[in-house]
Order: sequence, then C-alpha cells, then structure tokens
Amino acid sequence: MRPTPHQALGAGAVTLAALAALCLPVTPAAAAPAHTPVAADCTPAQAVTNGGFESGTSPWTQSSSGLITSRTGESPHAGSSYAWLDGTGGSRTDTLSQSVTVPSGCAGATLTFWLHVDTDETTSSTAYDKLTAKIGGTTLATYSNLDENTGYVQKSFDVSSFAGQTVNLTFTGTEDYSLQTSFVLDDVSLDTSGGTTPPPADQTRTPAAPSYTVSLSSDTSGTTWNGHESVTFTNTSATALGEVYLRLWDNYHGTCSAMPIQVTNVTGGTAGGLSVNCTALKVTLPAPLNQGQSATVGFDLGITVPSGADRFGHDGAFSFIGNALPVLAVRDGAGWHLDPYTNNGEAFYSLAADFRVTLDHPSSLLVPATGTSTDTPGTSGRTVTTATAAKVRDFAWAAGPFGKVSGTSAAGVPVNVYSVSGISSSSAQSMLSTAESAVDAHAARFGAYPYGELDAVLDNNYWFGGMEYPGFVLDLVSTTALTHEIGHQWWYGIVGDDEYNSPWLDEAFTDYATDLALGKTGSNCWSSVSWASSTEKITNSMAYWDAHSSRYSTVVYGYGKCALHDLRRVLGDTAMAKLLKDYATAHWYGVSTTAEFKAAAQAATSTDLTSFWTQHRIDG
Repeated sequence: MRPTPHQALGAGAVTLAALAALCLPVTPAAAAPAHTPVAADCTPAQAVTNGGFESGTSPWTQSSSGLITSRTGESPHAGSSYAWLDGTGGSRTDTLSQSVTVPSGCAGATLTFWLHVDTDETTSSTAYDKLTAKIGGTTLATYSNLDENTGYVQKSFDVSSFAGQTVNLTFTGTEDYSLQTSFVLDDVSLDTSGGTTPPPADQTRTPAAPSYTVSLSSDTSGTTWNGHESVTFTNTSATALGEVYLRLWDNYHGTCSAMPIQVTNVTGGTAGGLSVNCTALKVTLPAPLNQGQSATVGFDLGITVPSGADRFGHDGAFSFIGNALPVLAVRDGAGWHLDPYTNNGEAFYSLAADFRVTLDHPSSLLVPATGTSTDTPGTSGRTVTTATAAKVRDFAWAAGPFGKVSGTSAAGVPVNVYSVSGISSSSAQSMLSTAESAVDAHAARFGAYPYGELDAVLDNNYWFGGMEYPGFVLDLVSTTALTHEIGHQWWYGIVGDDEYNSPWLDEAFTDYATDLALGKTGSNCWSSVSWASSTEKITNSMAYWDAHSSRYSTVVYGYGKCALHDLRRVLGDTAMAKLLKDYATAHWYGVSTTAEFKAAAQAATSTDLTSFWTQHRIDG
C-alpha cells in the first residue's frame, strides 16, 4: 500500500487499532502449545556427531570421498567445512549418512539442518535434480533444483516418534545427465529436550497449498454478495493440525454485532468462537490431520460492502472488495498468526493458493478481479464472471459502471484500467501506459509476471493512495503510486512475507523497485536519516508502527528503500541486481524473512555486512 497523508483517518486508525488491541481476546490458539511432562530420566542430548563437518568425516559414511569438504566453489554456513552433494552436471547419486540414537523419555526430538541449493537448471516447473532427507525408513522431505536459493535456509523436523530407536540419518542427492545442481549441507543437529521445556517449534508453514472455490451472487448495486466458499488444504507440518482459522479481515470495518462478513453453516469442521475483533474464526477439524493429509472446509458466505472509498468500501456506485473472502491463517514456528487488522498498513500473511471464483452480477456492472476472467451470460440482465488464479495470496474484485481501457505491454501482459466517473479518458490512458511500462520494468528485474492479466482500478477519492492485490490494484491517478502498487506483484505477491511482523520486506523492497523503474538512484538519501528514538528500526512490526503511525511511512518506505540503495552501493549495481533476482527466484511463491535476505546479501559479497545491518537498523 502507498499511504498518503490523511490526518483525520490516520488518527482514527490509531484509535481503532488501540481499541482492537484492548478488545483482543486471549484464546487457547494464541497461547504457547502445551507439552506433556516427561520422565525424570531424560537427559537432553545432541544425537548427531560432527554435524558441522569440522572434525573430519567420522562418523559420517560417504558414498564417495570428498563429499565432506572445505574446497572452494561453495561456502559453509559456519566454520570452514560443509557437505557438498552432486554439482557435477552429470548423472550422479551421492549419499551421506550417520547412525543416530534418539533418547527415550524426552519431551521432544528435533532434527535441523541448513541447506543451500544452487543450480544451472533454468526451469521453474520441473524437478530434475533432487535431495532426499530420511530418518530410518521415513522420508522427511525432498528438495530439488526448484528450491534454489542464494544463501542457506534452515530446515526443521519433529522426529520425536523415533525416541528410543537407533536409526540412520541419510541425505541422498541425485543429479541427471546435464546442468549441475549442488546440494550443500551444514550444521546438522538432532536435539532432544527434557523436563517440561518444549522442543524447538516446527517452523513449517501450514496449512499449505490451499485451493479456494467460491460462488457468489450480488444485488443490483454490487454492494451485497451471498453464496458459498470452500477451501481444501494440506498439513505439511510434522505437528498434527487439529484446527484451522479463517481470517474474516473486513469485519474490522463493522462491529461484532453487525459484521460485514458473515460465515454460516460450516461443514468439514466445527465453528468455534470469533476472536481478534471478530476477524478470526476457529474451525476445529473432525480429526487431527497428520503430515501430508488434506481436508476441506466449506461455509455459506455473506458480504455487505460499507460506504467509503476504501480497500473494502463503495464510493457511490463503485464497490471495492478487498480482503473480503475468508482465507486461512498460517501456523508456523511462532504458532498461529492471528494478528489484528491495521489500517496503517497491512496485517496479511497467507500462503500461495489457487482460487476459482464465480461472480454473478447485473450486466450493467463491470467486475474486474484477481486472475484471468471470462464472462458468460447469466439469467435475464445478468452476467457471470468466472475468475481463476493460481499461486496467489488473496483475491479481490470491484463492481461498478466503470470506464475501461485495455492494452498489452511490450512483453505481452494484458493490462486493463478501470476508472470511476470523474476520471478523464486521457488520465485513464496515461495510467494504462504507466501500468504497461511498470509491469515490464519489474518483470525484467525480478522475473516474468506470472498472473496473466493485470487490472488497475482508479479512484482519486482513495484516502490511502493505493492498495495491492494479486493481479489487481487500487490506485489514484499517479505514476509513482501505480508503479509502486504494481511492484507489489513481486514483493508481497510472488515473494510473500508476514506483513504484520515484517512490513519492510514488501514496502521497502517495492519502493526500491519503484525508484529503479522510474530511473531514480536514491543518491545520498541515507544522509537525511534521523531516528526518532533508540527503539525505532526499519524492521519493526506493525504493532510498533500503529503506536508510532506518523513515522511509519518515513521509516519503512523511505529509510527502507534508502537502505537498499546503500546496499547496492556496497555490493555494486550488477551484484545487487543479481541478488534480488536470485532472491526472488529462490522465494518464488514462498515467504521471505529478514534473516534469509540478510544471509543472501552476505553470500553475495566478501564484505562483512554486520556493521551495515547495525547502521541501518535492520534486525532479524
């Protein structure tokens, strides 16, 4: 989102955020997970020996000598040695294994390792080369050339079920006949915990691979929608999934006694109480889902769009319907993410999903939407718009008697600009040209735009400036703002992040991308930085910025993009461009974290960046 000054609304946002915090119920889901006390004879231990590969090869068994190495060409996560599987560009299978004994009677056992994948494969869809991690006869995970990254990523697995057993821990890399893929391992550990101390949390993000099917019908104005939604999902975590949470984000715009988003007749689970100002609905599953199992939850859905030129609101005859479809909350190592809505920025954290949304509406209304849309005749005087979108984090649409102009970017992306009344045809045409240029400029830097068509909906009454959704943006008539919102297709849309806890990962990166697209170098912009307090940091969460709203845009957008310009000056233009493109590729449809970006940046230079992060107040 590109914020614009709006003192009255800004003050209201802080007040509402404060009220939301005061009203936030303490629910069991928000608490730390319970752990069963264990017998006193448990001795917490590290079951893997020489997991950092710093003490030669023992007790590891290598399929061929030299897998454990300190040679040049790859780098360790720590120390001087690491394990390098494959990477030859020819048919090859490498195996590295060690016998481990998992103590019994402990609270838990967690296997972790750090993995770096680099490859010469150019595909974004085919796993030619693979690494499999196994314990005993159980495959924990399989990685491939599609998991390429510019630095190490930590992997974590709950292996408590092997307590009391002696089993082989095995890594097997297989490479086909051409184009090398290197699987680089370091710092392998299998830690057990005793007493009542819980084991390290499972960092896996779940429920994963959601697939949403939605069918809605509107009233004559397009401000009321009713129908049905279902979502199918898979538990990818080693920790069983006993419940899910649906985020009913737009209930922030109403009250718990008059909710704009109504969910009823839940199937596939039992609906619990609403929490977080009625923006989170717990659904208990009939039976816990184990790792790899899938389930479907369905419900009837009612949406009432309130008055106001907002990301969820209507400006006269024109409705903007962002964040209205309930989406699954994410559970990771921090537990369930049930953060409050923020009007100051975004609180949205979701995993890439597929949507098929059918919108039945009066034919007098145009309905731009996320994804690729097709229109078919409905009942008398009505049209059915069917929008399909793959690997997107949300779905938004608009409805109204918009003006529309269309074009195609030089790279072949279809672009549509929808305008409310009062916006001139020349302004709409100018914004169409801006959108075509922006989508190609960002794609050239970070990777091809994957979402089919791109829709921009213009209204100069938006108080917030602009707002991004996958394949769909809301914006003022502004070259800078539209270029920024389209940049969000990569930084939030394709490369996801936890927007509430790490807003700089989408806003600073997008503002930096906007500068590049508009030919701005950020020369000397860091020299004007002045911190308001010792606690103010680029990487602060929205909880901090909601309490310091006047500084949010200055620090997260301004100082954030200036820090990235400064990093470019340290690395050099070519290295910085490669870093961001490689980083986007490595996190394509995934989730970025500050720690992962810092590791990737450090891997791109021989200069120690420790003081850089400190100077620029980038923690994590």
